[in-house]
Amino acid sequence: MAQSPQRLEPLEAAIAAALPLAYGEPSAPGDDAAHRFLQRVLYRINRLNLFWYDDLQHYKNERSLYLQWLRDRIETAWQAWEMGQMDVDHLQQQDVQQTLRAWYDADVAPPVTANRRFLREDLDREGYRRLLAITSLDGLVEASRMSRILGGASNEVQAMLIRVLMEEYGNGRLSRKHSTFFAKMMAEMNLDTTPEGYFDLAPWQLLASINHNFLLTECKQHFLRYNGGLTYFEIVGPSIYTDYLMAAQRLNLSEASSGYWELHIREDERHGLWMLQDVALPLADQYPDQAWELLLGYAQEKFIGDRAGQAIIQHIQQASTPLPEIYSA
Repeated sequence: MAQSPQRLEPLEAAIAAALPLAYGEPSAPGDDAAHRFLQRVLYRINRLNLFWYDDLQHYKNERSLYLQWLRDRIETAWQAWEMGQMDVDHLQQQDVQQTLRAWYDADVAPPVTANRRFLREDLDREGYRRLLAITSLDGLVEASRMSRILGGASNEVQAMLIRVLMEEYGNGRLSRKHSTFFAKMMAEMNLDTTPEGYFDLAPWQLLASINHNFLLTECKQHFLRYNGGLTYFEIVGPSIYTDYLMAAQRLNLSEASSGYWELHIREDERHGLWMLQDVALPLADQYPDQAWELLLGYAQEKFIGDRAGQAIIQHIQQASTPLPEIYSA
């Protein structure tokens, strides 16, 4: 449906003002408010790529050329800024397979940082609730973006990616789907289990992580980058979920409030090795001239994920009021 110029002009003016504030200097952090506004706009466009089992009229602009133009305008500046955080020349000079193996060894058991220690030793019940609320933006629709890379020719790499997805989706059983366990945790902690129910809590760094994955799965040219990033995500997952599980256990929370983490620790220990041995390394063999993009995807996912994690912890530490108890008696 066409929009009147009077309704679009304020949006376009706001985007034009925000872009240089957020991404004008590659080495500068940029203005937080500008980042948040732009990443929220991107997310609202990108979410149309997923189906939410809601009013079908919400998708009437799914293929809007105007929305594509807005998305591309923001992504062009944003991605150039993100690439400025990476040492691409260095990555291009590495032995890809040797580097991937070395990174696996380092990231499967990373050191305990100050942030990890905070989660393990200092996170209180309200902080744990906020952790669930913020990460629910991703946790309640988990692996949805991954599903978008699986179509096409069949081979061993595709088969392994489907195997990983099927485990994330509980092998087709809703009761075993990872997002179901996440919703149970939220309900146990008296939180709203509606997808996107806590969208306004999400820091721009988390939105950027989600939008980055939307971009990589949207463009098949970024297939290697996406799988490099997914390799890191699955490798590092168990260490992150161990921190969350330790927090839940220290708070004497029930199994329903921590079962998601235990499930992920068990499954992602397999997934990380599968992604390395059966996806990343074979892709490096198949695409030797572009294999460095696997390293770029891995390094970017690590950088963007760490940035999001830091922002989430800062939000928890600075929060001054408790979240409403949705399911309390």
